Amino acid sequence: MSPATAHCTPLDSARRKAFRRLLPVLFLSYVIAYVDRNNVAVAKLTMEKDLPGFDSAVFGLGMGMFFWGYWLLEIPGTLMVERWSARKWICRIMVSWGFMAGLTAAVTTPTQFYVVRFLLGLAEAGFFPGVIVYLTHWFTSRDRAKALSYFLIATPFAQVLSPKISNALLKIGTTEIVDGQTITHPLVMGMTGWQWVYIFWAIPSVLLGVVVLFMLTDRPRQAKWLTPEEQEALESTLEEERSRVAKGKRMTLMEAILHPKVLLLALIYFCCVTGSYGIELFMPSILKDWYKLNLNDLTWLIMLPPLLAVAGQLGMGWSSDRHKERRLHATLPMLLGSASLALLPASNGNLPLTIVLFMLAFTGFKAYMPAFWALPSLLLTESAAAASIGFINSMGNLGGFFGPTILGFAQKTTGSYAGGLYYLSGSMFVAACMVWFMGLGAKTGPRTRS
Repeated sequence: MSPATAHCTPLDSARRKAFRRLLPVLFLSYVIAYVDRNNVAVAKLTMEKDLPGFDSAVFGLGMGMFFWGYWLLEIPGTLMVERWSARKWICRIMVSWGFMAGLTAAVTTPTQFYVVRFLLGLAEAGFFPGVIVYLTHWFTSRDRAKALSYFLIATPFAQVLSPKISNALLKIGTTEIVDGQTITHPLVMGMTGWQWVYIFWAIPSVLLGVVVLFMLTDRPRQAKWLTPEEQEALESTLEEERSRVAKGKRMTLMEAILHPKVLLLALIYFCCVTGSYGIELFMPSILKDWYKLNLNDLTWLIMLPPLLAVAGQLGMGWSSDRHKERRLHATLPMLLGSASLALLPASNGNLPLTIVLFMLAFTGFKAYMPAFWALPSLLLTESAAAASIGFINSMGNLGGFFGPTILGFAQKTTGSYAGGLYYLSGSMFVAACMVWFMGLGAKTGPRTRS
């Protein structure tokens, strides 16, 4: 037995087991959720050729309709995780969103597109904030931002993984010229490439929903893969932290939602999501319009920005926990994202500079999240925290409607993305200012070793 093992406490052992058991499943689930939500950005490249009446404004509105459905059921879905069962509710979410994502392959009109995107939002509602709440059931405050960062890197990982696979699927039913030769890719089962993009990525979400049901455990005391000593050590530590937060007047759910700082966090997240989703969903179109790239080159290039974002998100999550500081670790990435978007229109015509600015923008959009999502648990605990997290995410995600819609409308009416990009940049800048002046999450103690 090594010295490290000999001095390992039950709490340390439980912490390590929780990381190894829970985070890989949650990570993979969020990868598929993110692809199912956003693969419309890649499918758009050929959908608008095949379907009459589909233009940038239609796609911008359709992309955003997802978030209205998401908004309606977000708080109830999050409370189901707290009051019923995380694993059962997350399983339900994943199976239903898989079916809705696959159904997108059947749309033929803008109205059908809007309806299916709205239903996809309803199906997925509660997943992200539910996982945030679920992590508070398992990870102590010293591990929370790090656990969040491991979960949240699923989004840039999905953006790296999916483009090449989706590009290969997009070729189904199309003709391309390779080395001077014309190659025709036949239809598969009577369906073209963009339809297979939706169907292909829908299948893993249904399968993973079943995996979640058997792999996740709602609370440490129910985990058969922890020893009784490990269960007790982890539960008692978490309960001690909850009791510290709960000192003073207990809040009702409505009081928690209407807490001034919760309202401010919701507004901050709205501004952030407006910027991040606007640019993430339109990046392929911007690069294609500015540089007339073919699909193969385009899908290689859109894999680059998320790569830097992975490092930024992990680094910020680790640093935030190590220094016990949230405010600065949320503010700086937001400012980076804002500055990058503000400079982006001036880079038109310089492809390397455009890609660098996209990389910096994506890093800013991802790196603030571990520190930001650790803030609600500093205010509230248990059901009140679950309700507030659901509220913050639901209200914030309405920015996912406004960002793409405004950017698509600006491009259609002016023929340029510049005005929309400046709007997204300003939204991120306002968010950074609000986080800083709110003051929540400033350094509270000495550094701790992970």
